Amino acid sequence: MITRRNVFRLPAVLVCALSLTPNGLSANQNGASHATHALGQVDFPISCSREAQTVFERGVALLHHMTYEQAKHEFTAITTAEPECAMPHWGIAMSLFHPLWSDQPTEAEVAKALAAIDQAKTLGTLSERERAYIAAVEVVYRDWKTLGYAERLVAWASAQEKVYRDYPDDTDAAAFYALARIATAPKSDKTFSRQKAAGQLLEQLHRRAPGHPGGFHYLIHAYDNPVLAARAVEIAREYDRLAPDVPHALHMPSHIFVRLGLWEDTIAWNARSANAAKQHPVNGAASLHYAHAMDYVIYAHLQRGEDQAARKALKELNAVARHQDNFVSAYGVAAARARYPLERAQWAEAVTLPIRVPTTLSWDKYPAVEAISHFARGLGGARSNNLRVAKQSVAALDDLGQRLKDTGQDYWSVLVDAQRTAVSAWVSYAQGKHDEALRLMSQAADMEDSVDKHPVTPGAVLPARELLGDMLALSNKPGEAFVAYEAALVVSPNRFRSLYGAWQTAEQLGKPRQAKAYYTKLQGLIAVADAARPEVRKIRLALADIETF
Repeated sequence: MITRRNVFRLPAVLVCALSLTPNGLSANQNGASHATHALGQVDFPISCSREAQTVFERGVALLHHMTYEQAKHEFTAITTAEPECAMPHWGIAMSLFHPLWSDQPTEAEVAKALAAIDQAKTLGTLSERERAYIAAVEVVYRDWKTLGYAERLVAWASAQEKVYRDYPDDTDAAAFYALARIATAPKSDKTFSRQKAAGQLLEQLHRRAPGHPGGFHYLIHAYDNPVLAARAVEIAREYDRLAPDVPHALHMPSHIFVRLGLWEDTIAWNARSANAAKQHPVNGAASLHYAHAMDYVIYAHLQRGEDQAARKALKELNAVARHQDNFVSAYGVAAARARYPLERAQWAEAVTLPIRVPTTLSWDKYPAVEAISHFARGLGGARSNNLRVAKQSVAALDDLGQRLKDTGQDYWSVLVDAQRTAVSAWVSYAQGKHDEALRLMSQAADMEDSVDKHPVTPGAVLPARELLGDMLALSNKPGEAFVAYEAALVVSPNRFRSLYGAWQTAEQLGKPRQAKAYYTKLQGLIAVADAARPEVRKIRLALADIETF
């Protein structure tokens, strides 16, 4: 486990921005940079000028922060100022694929990456180490139509492992290899064995190079699961000190916070991330990091019963005229809109959610994201007796799930199948077919639980295991409902609806110790709640009764 350390006590040259001029890279006579934005310490020697080296290391630091557009900008600037420098072309290729995200390079980006790789291989005098890095990224793109994307990630992981084995003292080689291990870890492996191995490597990296951004960022991803999250709390709280102006660095600690149900921290860090993202638009559009952070903000507010605050944040998100056209942006917008009515059990409100809005996003590329809106509408329809809308949503989810299967997006197809089955379950329940409804809802919960959550989301839009608890409670099966709520809380600690369900069913079952434990957690959550939810009122009335007694 990483122990707390102040990386800034160590003598380290921080990577900072250089002023770029039309004729080249500007640096003073001592080689110091002109800018002030710290990103961490990267030491990545290349066969180019001192000035290019400094900007290149900034680009590599941005890669490790997954601020890919800005990284590409830095690498491109070097290719203009110093045409014979090869490794920036490697950097451009690296910036065009995102191993932990769900988007894939477009055909145009593949062509651009291959052109950059071919140029890198022919420019200047390359060291064997530089050739190894170029060969590793080439496997991602070469003969694009012959392999699926998942297979390419596996090939890239193997290639990055070779670079690491050949250059064991190369910190960046270790960081990229650890990232590759995380990216190729099976979502169905609940032992998180690859994440553990990557985490061990990253802890070693962090001890060796405590200012390296990969030691922070990738370690959080490695431990972003229910089993390992507690190991990364301290390093998560240090990340912003390394890169205080990077939106994704401000967001990343919340991957650990949501795993532990630390909602106040999740709100505070993502509010900072969203504000920082506003300062970094992409081609005039709101950066994907903005919608990503706002989804986490809204989710966390809803867990604390801060419905007015969630509504205010959602209004701000909806007011954005144009978002960066990316899976992450689309997910953040669609999920945040769906969460607001569903977490508050406003089923009729969920029925009115728009589909494929905003129109500036390329929804045909994001079937898994479009499914979120159909799931919310369908669940809302089934719970408000609008079965026509619910059945339409089931049909839409069936179509979207098939598209995901046909394109090899197996992870997302599992989740969309779980959503379709959950809506079907509630349709059956509304029709009085309670046994069939419970069978389907149990099936949906098992499907969703068979894979871990994706880094793009703070959690399921409404967890299937929690919905199973709701259905069991309505069916007068409090014992089974209590088990379902407790199981949901193992995956998503401190979720308001699961805590509330566990409290109520524990009281029905005559379990005073468990009831008190869940009530105490709820009481802590709603200390500043502004919600008009009946559940919040009931918690407060229970508190008043206890105080009166």
